[in-house]
Amino acid sequence: MTATDEPWKYLETYYAGAYWGVRREVPEDCARRTARLLELLAPCDPFLAHWYKPTRPIKDERKFPLLPSDMPTLTEMFRRGVNREKGKPVIEELGFSITFANGGGAYDRSALSILCGCYSEVVPNCCTLSLPTLGRSPNAERVISAPVLTHAVRSMALAMDPDWAVAMSQAYRELDDPDNKTNAWVGWVTYFSKQRGTVPPLPAPVRIEPVEDKGTLIVLTPERFTVSNPDHVALARRVRELLTRAGLISNR
Repeated sequence: MTATDEPWKYLETYYAGAYWGVRREVPEDCARRTARLLELLAPCDPFLAHWYKPTRPIKDERKFPLLPSDMPTLTEMFRRGVNREKGKPVIEELGFSITFANGGGAYDRSALSILCGCYSEVVPNCCTLSLPTLGRSPNAERVISAPVLTHAVRSMALAMDPDWAVAMSQAYRELDDPDNKTNAWVGWVTYFSKQRGTVPPLPAPVRIEPVEDKGTLIVLTPERFTVSNPDHVALARRVRELLTRAGLISNR
């Protein structure tokens, strides 16, 4: 795929993700962070305000609501979400993982997946939010917008305290770092912890805003970022260059 491909030749899908390194935590710590994330996401948009425990089949999902402040349920979900090979002991350094969703259909659905408490040097902790599909979801046009995704990334930054976070399309992810050689991607919305360094001045229309005392959000454009727009791609590449010079992005 290239930035000059006609937009109707592929379906551009979007997601948000937060990533951090070694952090040993117990299920209660992971549950506390997740409860705060759900509470912060709720006012972002009605689509991100209600979550359900995973079920099979998916159509039964809404029978099991998950309340944002339901610490006992979240703690138990993390406790059960240990990593192990079948028939072997728990791999403690890989932490705990859970996934739940908001109960929509195949294209009108978001899932929240969290790996927390991992202290392996090779597996990062992460929190990823899949988003509904444009053109196939009645909510996607509203949710996949700069205000909603900025709120979502900010919520991840405040609740999970990651090293960095991003909201972007899968299509641009393939363009930005196709060989996965760098330690961060530049998306439509990008966050860096203050431990990474100071965000330098960036060209218009990029917006920079603080996230309390934790770090900085970078919003490339108020309109929907898409790889079919060469100006968007050129802007993102220029911003990546400046962030790399400032030491916020480097090769792995």
